[in-house]
Amino acid sequence: MTYVMELGDVRRGDTAAAGGKAVGLGGLIQAGLPVPPGVVLTTAAYADFVAGNNLGALIQELAALPPDASPEDYDHASALIRTLFSKGAMPAAIQAELASAYEGLGGGDTAVSVRSSATAEDLASASFAGQQDSYLNVRGADALARAVIDCWASLWTARAMAYRSREGVPPAQVRLAVVIQQMVAADSAGVMFTANPANGRRDQTVISAAWGLGEAVVSGQVTTDDLTVDTYTGKVITRQTADKEVMTVPVENGTAKEQVADARRRAPVLDDAAAAELAAFGRRAAEHSGAPQDIEWARVGGTFFLLQSRPITALPEPAADVPTDWTVPYPKGLYFRASIVEQMPEPLSPLFADLIDGSVSRSLSALMNQALSPGSLREGDVRFPTVNGYAYYYYRTWPMLRMTGRTVPAMRALFSGKAHMGIAGWREHSHPRYERIIKEWSAQPPAGLSGAELLAGAQALLDAGTVYYTAVQSIIPLADMGELFFRACYKAVRRDGDPPAQDFLLGFDSEPIRAEKSLYDLAGWARSDPSLVAALLERPTPELAGCLRTGSAPAGVEDVLWQEWRFTFQEHLNLYGHAVYNLDFATPVPADNPSAQLETVKFYLRGQGTDPHERQRLLTGRREKLTLDVSGRLGPRRRALFLRVLKWAQETAPVREDALADVGLAWPLLRRLLLELGRRLVATGVIAAPEDVFWLRSAELQGAVEFGLAEADAGVALAGAARPVRAAAVEERRMLWRGQAKAAAPQMLPQRAWMEKALGSVMPAGPQHQSGDVIKGAGASSGRVTATARVLRGPEDFGLMQPGEVLVARMTTPAWTPLFTMASAVVTDVGGPLSHSSIVAREYGIPAVLGTGVATQRLAGGRKVSVDGDAGTVTIL
Repeated sequence: MTYVMELGDVRRGDTAAAGGKAVGLGGLIQAGLPVPPGVVLTTAAYADFVAGNNLGALIQELAALPPDASPEDYDHASALIRTLFSKGAMPAAIQAELASAYEGLGGGDTAVSVRSSATAEDLASASFAGQQDSYLNVRGADALARAVIDCWASLWTARAMAYRSREGVPPAQVRLAVVIQQMVAADSAGVMFTANPANGRRDQTVISAAWGLGEAVVSGQVTTDDLTVDTYTGKVITRQTADKEVMTVPVENGTAKEQVADARRRAPVLDDAAAAELAAFGRRAAEHSGAPQDIEWARVGGTFFLLQSRPITALPEPAADVPTDWTVPYPKGLYFRASIVEQMPEPLSPLFADLIDGSVSRSLSALMNQALSPGSLREGDVRFPTVNGYAYYYYRTWPMLRMTGRTVPAMRALFSGKAHMGIAGWREHSHPRYERIIKEWSAQPPAGLSGAELLAGAQALLDAGTVYYTAVQSIIPLADMGELFFRACYKAVRRDGDPPAQDFLLGFDSEPIRAEKSLYDLAGWARSDPSLVAALLERPTPELAGCLRTGSAPAGVEDVLWQEWRFTFQEHLNLYGHAVYNLDFATPVPADNPSAQLETVKFYLRGQGTDPHERQRLLTGRREKLTLDVSGRLGPRRRALFLRVLKWAQETAPVREDALADVGLAWPLLRRLLLELGRRLVATGVIAAPEDVFWLRSAELQGAVEFGLAEADAGVALAGAARPVRAAAVEERRMLWRGQAKAAAPQMLPQRAWMEKALGSVMPAGPQHQSGDVIKGAGASSGRVTATARVLRGPEDFGLMQPGEVLVARMTTPAWTPLFTMASAVVTDVGGPLSHSSIVAREYGIPAVLGTGVATQRLAGGRKVSVDGDAGTVTIL
């Protein structure tokens, strides 16, 4: 039997025989890259050693540890298994081939390295790096045989067994091959990542370098120089030269540490030319393998050798640097992230940013000029620009002061319903107008519209939504004033032992609550058939979403039953699927991706949560009893005032929720129109995927519509480009967006101390420079909870939410309501006691601390926290 393979003969399909490390080295050799000569002793040799010494059953018995095994259990099992290996004898056939292979590498006293190459190692999904042992500077056939047996035994180190258990790899599935190579007595060595692991950028190569051998670099035992190199030009972007006190050197049959000579301690290991040469090798390795690589390298006498190459695991999507310069585009004005901006917690996609700027400016100017007087706002007085991708309201200084002076007429318009303002204006003008425009465009199937018509429809629907939201902004202060007035009135009549004011405002219907009850009823509908319940609970949510989209029934469910339930679920989406997570139309709405809604149905099917119908009934009964108790002890005049103010607060709060929930009423259709444009642009070779349309600039889309879509309608694609025309620009903008998304956008610009002092308290996000273990915000719903924090950036993270966790987000909209059923508490960066988050949290009876400014940054990584909704604090435990 042949136990040895030349490294150059190992191919990608040989993992089962040669292991991941040997496959990586074989790929480097086939790419023409410098690799030390070597062979691989295959997994067949390991298997025959185990069988020849009757170790298989014993190993499996000792390695079969329970899921809750302690570190001591792993240590004990590992010691026993490795003792078995040390007492084993090398079969003669393996010994002979191993000795022959060693002769081929030089024999005699030639130094070689002996490294593990496991079948579950150096994979794209998990690297298993450092779990087995390596042996360097091994000399002589006998020493090589001992090193091979020790390497085999290292498959069963405590750390390796624990790692495989966490990764779900059963003990019976692993085998170990051994890579044997001529030893490189390196002058310097290190590690190279062909993509930047910190920001995911594929155009940056990151190199760590130290004097001596590289094993100590890999294990983190020595300090290293760190360089970032432009992958394509070879230019060194950043360099940090360390004080390198010690290095690893070869000694007889092993390695040792020694002091670095003073002259070299602070000298750079690689100059710019050497770094560029090494980065070029890395680029070739990545291109050959088709994925970014984690490479170990060594250098001797000015010549580089690559010692290992494996895919980089858990590499983030490419992101640009986090912005730090917040220079504003227009002078002589103030910038605020408030009001509509609260619905845009992240940087805007390029197309939305371009279209929304003019749309908001036009709608706000028109509303103010109608409500107050013509000329109240002039061209350029108000804008909606972005700074580092984040949306801001911009007001010229003097027009803003002029508007402030017209507060009284504005309040009069607010209560009159004039020009779409106030509840009457919303109910009689704004909402009907919005619905009418949507209905007009819904009557025209997107596939039958020209490119120009699709673009015109998208702009018309966006404008309609902007006008609608501008009108809704007049409802928000009415609702806020109603609650504030009631709280003040109640405070004047409240006695010791009376419940908090919020109890008088609970139990009312609103669109988010109706949506929750609808999902609860969908779960109840499903309980009528065990096969449907089993399918919904056992199938992954993405699979169920696909079945809803295609109409195909999950396995085990009758088609007729599935179609009935699917039809009912679609009715839910028709009513509530327009609720936006984020006003940027690049973000899907539930009508596009109902995963959060399906998770809520599963939550109820598992018997978790409470019946929202019963909860509302109990809250209503309590509210009515409290009202009778308090009003009954008041005199006629005070009772009349109390009931009048209470009625105001009770009527306006649900209207605000209804109004806000319908902001995205046009978004499902708006997205369909733009995605239809995207599909046509894919056909003409402008973009790579329909969703890329959101990452075009408005002028680019307009140009494509005018010059490219006629060809698309005729089935002719643009020619002459190896990839879509705008593909590189789209990738660059996505990368820029990811970097911007990591920034903490200032609430006000320009950044001035006096602005923060004068206006900071009225901004929707709290201080962004909080330190210490206690994060302060606004207590918005009473109660105290200790639980694990779950930071969610948007709907793409909703599947991570586990029942009982603390929901942490930049902000929430009505579309986030399904998650409130699972959450034990809510914490946000933006918001206050009168915001949507507070209203829903109170309805659910869970604590809420809002407007912390920093919660999403400070609580990332699953921190355990104590949320105090009364004190308005979040304590990191």
